[in-house]
Amino acid sequence: MTLAPLSEASALARAGRQPELPFRLLLDSGGSLTMLRLLRVLPGKRLVGEAEADGRRVLAKVFLGARSGQHWQQECAGLAALCQAGVPTPEVLAAAPLPGGGHVLLTDFLVAAESLAEAWASVADRPAGDAAAQALLAPALALLGRLHAAGLTQEDLHFGNFLRYGDALFLVDGDAVRVVTPGQPLPLARAVANLAIFLAQLPPAWDAHLDRLLPAYSARAGVPASDPGPRQSARFPGLPGEIDRVRKWRLKDFLAKSVRECSLFSVDRSFARFSSVVRQHAERLAPVLADPDGALARGSILKDGGTVTVARVQLGDQEVLIKRYNVKGFAHACSRLWRPSRAWHSWRAAHCLQFLGFHTPAPLALIEERYGPLRRRAWLISEFSPGTNLLTHLSPAEDPPPAEASALLALFAGLHAQRISHGDLKAMNLLWDGGRIALIDLDGLARHRCQATFQRAWRRDRARLLRNWPPASPLYRWLDTHLPAG
Repeated sequence: MTLAPLSEASALARAGRQPELPFRLLLDSGGSLTMLRLLRVLPGKRLVGEAEADGRRVLAKVFLGARSGQHWQQECAGLAALCQAGVPTPEVLAAAPLPGGGHVLLTDFLVAAESLAEAWASVADRPAGDAAAQALLAPALALLGRLHAAGLTQEDLHFGNFLRYGDALFLVDGDAVRVVTPGQPLPLARAVANLAIFLAQLPPAWDAHLDRLLPAYSARAGVPASDPGPRQSARFPGLPGEIDRVRKWRLKDFLAKSVRECSLFSVDRSFARFSSVVRQHAERLAPVLADPDGALARGSILKDGGTVTVARVQLGDQEVLIKRYNVKGFAHACSRLWRPSRAWHSWRAAHCLQFLGFHTPAPLALIEERYGPLRRRAWLISEFSPGTNLLTHLSPAEDPPPAEASALLALFAGLHAQRISHGDLKAMNLLWDGGRIALIDLDGLARHRCQATFQRAWRRDRARLLRNWPPASPLYRWLDTHLPAG
C-alpha cells in the first residue's frame, strides 16, 4: 500500500484552503495520521477532517499557526468539561503536540452522523411552529439545558455543532465551551444570553412560538415549570430582546461575509473585476464566472432591455438565471460609477431574505466589472425558479385559494414585522413556487430602521401591488381588506 505524502504543520499553514489530499502527519506517539477528507478549513489556523490513525477512522483537528497551542488547550479543556458534566460529546482518542510544530486532537469519528443543520434543512420551509420541526429542535434544547444546569456555556451554538448519531445527540467544538459555575446552574441572565444564540438561528416567525420550544430546555436546565397561567417565556426575562439582538448581529456578520473570502464564499478581487460565489457552488459555476456573457448568450433570453438582460441557462442537470445589469450610455455609466451595482444590492438583499426565512431564488454568484473603485456592468447568478407569477396564477374574479391566501398573509406580515419594502411590488415579481411565494427582482429592496420611513415605502408597495387588478374585482377587494394597512 502506497503511503500518503508526509507533511508538516508549517506546510499546511502555507497551503491555504486547499492542501493536497491525502497527506500524512507524524504523531508524537511514533505513529502517523493520514488525512482523507477535509470538512472545515480555517486557512493557516485549523484543519478539520476525516482521517485514519492506527487503522481506525477518526475525526482529526489539526491546529496550526502561532496560537495553535492556545486553541488546542481550549479545545481539550472544553471537551473534558463536557464529559465531566455528562454532556454527550465524541470520545477523545489522542491529543498532543505535533513534531515540527502545531497540535492535533483526535476524536471518535461518528460514521453517518447528521448535523442538526442538515436535518433542519429538510423542515426549514415548514411554517413556524410546525410539529415536526419542533420535534427536531427539542433534543438540542434539552441538551443545551443539561449544559446550563452543569454551569457551562457553548459560545458557538450553530446547528452544525449538534450531531445526531443513532438515537443520541452530541455537542461538539470544545474550543467554544466555557466553564462559568462548575457543578451549579448558570445564572439566569447568562443562560438567557446563551440560549438566545441558539434560538436566534430560527427565522423570526418562530419568535411567536417560544412557549412551545422552551419546555424541552426548562426540563433539563432546572428552570421551574410554568404555572398554567404565565407564559413559559415569562420565566426567561429579556429573552425576546436578546434573540433580536443576536439575530441582528448574525445578519450583519453574514452579509459582510457574502462579499469577502471565508468558508462560505469564495471571493476574487482585482483592479478590473470583483466576484463572489457561494463556495459549495464554485466548481459548478466556474465556466459562468470565467465568461458570463458567453453563458448568457448560450441561454434562453427571457428579457433583453436597455438596462438589464436576463437568460435562463442550463448547467448540467440544473438551471440557473443570469441577470446582467447593462450600461446604456455615457451619462448612465457616470451615474453608476461610484455606487454599488444593482447586482450587488440584489445579492445582499437575496441573502438577507433567506437569512430571515423568506423565500427567494438562492443567490449563487455576483460579478462586477470595475476600474479600480469604479463600477461598470454587473451580473447576478441565481437558482432558476419554475414558479408562476401571481398575475398569471391568481384570478381577479375570485378570492385567492386557501393555500395562496395563507402564504400571502404570512409573507406580508413577515415583511411588515421586519420593516422590509420591495420597491417594485408588482405581481410579476411574486412567484407561486412549490406552495410558497418567492420574491424576485430585489435591487430596490430595503430594510428600514425608521418605522415612519418604512410606512411610506409600504404604502407605495401596497399601492403598486393593488394596481395589478381592477379595483372592483374580488381579488383586489380581498387584498385591500387583508393586507397590512397603508
